[in-house]
Amino acid sequence: MTHYETIIGLEVHAQLLTASKMFCGCNAAYAAAPPNTHVCPVCMALPGVLPVINRAAVEQTILAGLALNCAIGPEAVFARKNYHYADLPKGYQISQYELPLCREGWIEVEDEVEGKVKRIGITRAHLEEDTGKLIHTTGASLVDLNRAGVPLLEIVTEPDMRSPDEAYAYLTRLQRILRYLQVSTADMEKGAMRCEANVSVRPAGQAAFGVKVEVKNLNSFRAVKLALEYEVSRQIAALERGERVVQVTMGWDEERGRTVIQRVKESANDYRYFPEPDLPPLVIAPEWVAAIRSRLPELPDARMARFVNELGLDPQDARVLAEDRAVAEYYESVLRQASAIRPAGPPGQQREIPSAVTPKTVANWVTGELFRLMNAAGAEIAAVRITPEAFAELLELAAAGQINLNSAKRVFGVMFETGRPARAIVQELGLTQVSDVDALAAAVAGIIGQYPDEVARYRGGKESLFNWFLGQVMRETRGKGNPAVVKDLLREALTANADLKSSTGGCHVLRRTR
Repeated sequence: MTHYETIIGLEVHAQLLTASKMFCGCNAAYAAAPPNTHVCPVCMALPGVLPVINRAAVEQTILAGLALNCAIGPEAVFARKNYHYADLPKGYQISQYELPLCREGWIEVEDEVEGKVKRIGITRAHLEEDTGKLIHTTGASLVDLNRAGVPLLEIVTEPDMRSPDEAYAYLTRLQRILRYLQVSTADMEKGAMRCEANVSVRPAGQAAFGVKVEVKNLNSFRAVKLALEYEVSRQIAALERGERVVQVTMGWDEERGRTVIQRVKESANDYRYFPEPDLPPLVIAPEWVAAIRSRLPELPDARMARFVNELGLDPQDARVLAEDRAVAEYYESVLRQASAIRPAGPPGQQREIPSAVTPKTVANWVTGELFRLMNAAGAEIAAVRITPEAFAELLELAAAGQINLNSAKRVFGVMFETGRPARAIVQELGLTQVSDVDALAAAVAGIIGQYPDEVARYRGGKESLFNWFLGQVMRETRGKGNPAVVKDLLREALTANADLKSSTGGCHVLRRTR
């Protein structure tokens, strides 16, 4: 059997987060609105109306292009894409073709098989308007034009991907970037990001591409991967049978897990592009691009690298924290609060001491306790009621030994539910940790006096009893004993040569001042 190579290119459409539509003033937040209530004469294409370019959409496209390492041309031209759109009243779509806003960019993805970084070329990123939505019922098709005219960012790659896994990696990386820029929710399941794949196969070593097939109706990352895997297998099977692959547009049938033919594939010439006569060319001044570039945030890969190199986090923690911009910013806010140098000591003799809370400690709490509570509540980071200041205060209380770990987790749960500060909850619940050596020594002596047989077994070599003794002392102190102090006192008491009795019997217990 011939060995084949897969060739994949992707076209992604992402709805931009603008207040109004691309060429009119209609509200672009249409999702929960009744049908045909976010419409006007412009997006309904009534006679005599003229489109007006949405400046915010242009700026968001340029911002995305810069993040995708694209060149921003000095001029961009809108064009009419002529096609029978049953859900676009004009009968054509305003898009960009010969002179897009952004061109010749790239995204780097990691090859999970070989562990290498691969660069996926981006041919163009441009603006266009979305179509409406058709609802098919028995004997009729209804149209909702609320979505018609919403600004779309289209991103077209070079045919650089060689497997469905690479396509999946590209899409997840692209989604993360768009969300970091806050230009799109990029939610595939809700239609805010839609993908079309061009896929072909060729015998390994052949320079010329095979006949490409476009696959549509891909509304999840999983669907993209499954559809590409199926289509690659279908094309290879056809070639092995001696058949010819035909250039067609296929749809993905989720229920049957297969691609199905929708229509014969059009070429660019079929759309009869020509410059939109109702819109002037866009002149992109270098100063405008520079101003937009200044708004670029630190992108996820750069932030992850900084978390590893500067904060000393392991790559997995860094990746989890940097995945979502809001989570990353929350983590860094907590860390800044916890790392602030604070005064300590009596008035007049105060000295500044750095916090004992480390970046790793904060990372463990965010990815552990906080994520656990968020998952249980079905909450996003924006809904978390614990302020970074309150979070840092709790970690400082734990680091200073004023509460133990179990108490800290209990307090954190109350903070998550109520938003109240840590210190007030600790005082209310009586959770302040006991670190007083005399008080804990008395508790240790009392436990040892109660269990002479266990003491003898421990001294006879049954060292596993140490944790049992520790549990007894912690129970005696109602969980408030400082475990580190209790362990030290227990070791001293259990290894002392004196015949220890209970503290009420006047026994001698070795004590360490702290």
